[in-house]
Amino acid sequence: MAHALIPAFGFISGLLLCTAVIAPPLPAWAEEPVPIQAILEEPRIFHLRQVTMQGVARDVQPLDPYKLPNENVCYGAYLFKLEDDTGVMSVAVLGICGRPLVRDPEIEDGQRVEVSATIQAPSHGGYYLSFQGLKVVTEEEGLVQAVATRILPVIE
Repeated sequence: MAHALIPAFGFISGLLLCTAVIAPPLPAWAEEPVPIQAILEEPRIFHLRQVTMQGVARDVQPLDPYKLPNENVCYGAYLFKLEDDTGVMSVAVLGICGRPLVRDPEIEDGQRVEVSATIQAPSHGGYYLSFQGLKVVTEEEGLVQAVATRILPVIE
């Protein structure tokens, strides 16, 4: 039997360094949503971990273009709050960098969504996306933010 090669690709952004492997789709039971309160109670445990959360999108706010430390400009980013029965989490959707484009948020205020995201915990020494663009986290801020990698509507 011949072995198929699984292509791999690397993606570097100013916020995350990830290596992903293209693989077959995951089964529907792959991961149960994590309650937001669990993340907020123990943010260091979830730091840089991929989680799935479900809830209602609130306060969807498109962002102006922002610059990465390497001077690339990113467009189409937005922020929103994800609210479930246990709490509220700030979620950032990164812009597309290097080429100017207009991109509206893929979600609407009040929409029920499933969000796959990487959690960035307090004092992680990295960057976060704010209304003023890219900012460096300071220890005093205690920011917990989810950086979305996938957002799907929840159909009930």
